[in-house]
Amino acid sequence: MADSRRSKASRGSLLSVLDIGSSKTTCLIVRMLPDAQNQFLYGRTHESEVIGIGHTRSTGMKSGTIVDLDAIEKSVRYAVEAAEKMAGVTVDSLVVNLTAGRLSSTNSSAKIGLDPDKPVSRADLDHVLRAALAHSARRDRHILHLLPVSYTLDGQKGIDDPIGMVGEELHLNMHCLTADHAPMRNMEAVLNRAHLAVETMVAAPYASGLSTLVDDELELGCACVDMGAGTTTVGVFHERKFVHCDAIAIGGHHITLDLARAFSCSIEDAERLKTRSGSVLLASSDDNDLISISPLGDGTEQQQIYQVPRSIVNRIIRARVEETLELLRDRLNSSGFSSIVGKRVILTGGAAQMSGLSDLARQILGRNVRIGRPLGVRGLPIEAKGTAFAAAVGLLVYPQCSEADYGNAGIYGSASAHAATGTHGAMGRVAAWLRESF
Repeated sequence: MADSRRSKASRGSLLSVLDIGSSKTTCLIVRMLPDAQNQFLYGRTHESEVIGIGHTRSTGMKSGTIVDLDAIEKSVRYAVEAAEKMAGVTVDSLVVNLTAGRLSSTNSSAKIGLDPDKPVSRADLDHVLRAALAHSARRDRHILHLLPVSYTLDGQKGIDDPIGMVGEELHLNMHCLTADHAPMRNMEAVLNRAHLAVETMVAAPYASGLSTLVDDELELGCACVDMGAGTTTVGVFHERKFVHCDAIAIGGHHITLDLARAFSCSIEDAERLKTRSGSVLLASSDDNDLISISPLGDGTEQQQIYQVPRSIVNRIIRARVEETLELLRDRLNSSGFSSIVGKRVILTGGAAQMSGLSDLARQILGRNVRIGRPLGVRGLPIEAKGTAFAAAVGLLVYPQCSEADYGNAGIYGSASAHAATGTHGAMGRVAAWLRESF
């Protein structure tokens, strides 16, 4: 097998990411090619060309949380080795997603006085950032992302970058996304056991939004809902900023379990029933359409296959999906960001592939809904172009816009230290080679 470390140039132009979900583990290895012409996809300074992909069923994960280190390590090794074999390179470190850890958003603000005779400097930004961080940082939580939302200079709002400007008072609005320490450390432990290093961790709803939203949606405001197997996460975007995040511990696998319990069949049969025959929409003709089901057994005797109307299957599926969407609606309404989301919701993730989901979501959420698929990546096989791979592709986009993130997942130190030094943490290295390799 070829070793990417033999060539500095080839190493500098390659990026590896790992999406560890409750149902599947995906590794992508891509070649980053300069692309300054993309006018519709935010943050795409480079074009991603997939040269290696590996994915397998996740074992050892439940609702986005690691419950069996050995099992998930095997899934990671299989996915990474398959991608390495296809790409002909060896992976050392990866950008990894995170859905566990009770993701929590805090929006805080701070202001500082300035010397009116001097332009705003990086030190001034670090000062106001530390002041805002003091309102949101907690010792029992790890800062995953630390994102300036907007600057105000002497009452003038909507400033993206105040460096070089002159004023007397600088005000910052900031979004701080935190997670529990233990799930992040367990994720790092899994990769270390597989002889891999974590370059940085990215919140799954942030990654999904980066891969599926077009520029106008990011600018005008929308919510990107990632409906995974174990969790449903939502990210709110406005004026090209990631401003809010929330998570619900219900996903597509809960529908599978509902079907398995209702019909006393295996989880594998219930999954096939959901994906091949199920829908969230109810039709009168479903009462006469019968579906064959094999009951659970120990294999020692032949089990009697029985039939149930499709309408019963769909009612079970719809009940769980309605519960999820109603929880999501209530969370958005109570978040304070309902008006920012406006009338636009994008559904992505593996569970978003259910038949009729977008129509039901429009009814319950009261908003325009579309299904979001990963955009702007070359070389993806057909099976990887669906909604289930949105988070994985978003991990490819994140390094291209990571300079705006003062947290950068902070695995190698505290986010406040990154802000104080201006190094931007581990992810700064990834952003640096994107600038320097071409």
